Amino acid sequence: MMQSLSTDQSVIYNRKMKRDIQETKKRLLEAATNEFAQRGIAGARVDRIAELAGCSKALIYDYFGNKDQLFDAVYDALVVAFVQEVPIDTSDLAGYAGRLFDQYQACPEILRLAIWDILERGGSGTHLEAIQASNQQKIAALEQAQREGRVSDRWSPAELLTLIVGLSTIWLFATPEVTKLNATEISAQRRTITEAVRRLVDDSNRMGSESREAFTSSSPSSSVRLGGVEKNERI
Repeated sequence: MMQSLSTDQSVIYNRKMKRDIQETKKRLLEAATNEFAQRGIAGARVDRIAELAGCSKALIYDYFGNKDQLFDAVYDALVVAFVQEVPIDTSDLAGYAGRLFDQYQACPEILRLAIWDILERGGSGTHLEAIQASNQQKIAALEQAQREGRVSDRWSPAELLTLIVGLSTIWLFATPEVTKLNATEISAQRRTITEAVRRLVDDSNRMGSESREAFTSSSPSSSVRLGGVEKNERI
């Protein structure tokens, strides 16, 4: 009976320890997210992170190794989860852009961490397997939609994805002077983005190879004399 009780107590103790460790890691990741988002990797301080998390600095090294590895853990937990949680929908790319906008508004740290990764580590985080796989899946989906004539082929799938993502973050990069010229309500900003993407991918804007040739041949031209030789140039 005593042995059975001792075993039960050990199980309960181990479970409590695991919960405590997971809770501590969660607090450290939350504190590190704020610290890295505000100050970057070089400017972040592990003692400040530990203080915000309410634990000892030694636990950061025990659980994550060092500051760079802690940033990796934060990046993996937040950025990788983000690209997976907002799946692309080629039947509603405007809605997809709107959902990206919503996520960036709800968690601006995502974009800040990605920018710090580019500035301080040359974008090494973008090489993570999960992010690469997500991007390839999105590009493949856009390519399929273009083949089926559901999405404009004016741009390549990779260019189109870049434009959509860029538009979804445009207000976050707008200077105060530019922001004052436009609607400041979140709903209005979102509506501008979704409408822009809707026009961007509208099938009526398709421009296949034949259309591009027709566009080029119908462009107005001007005559320019070079060295006594008249040369037509498209303008």
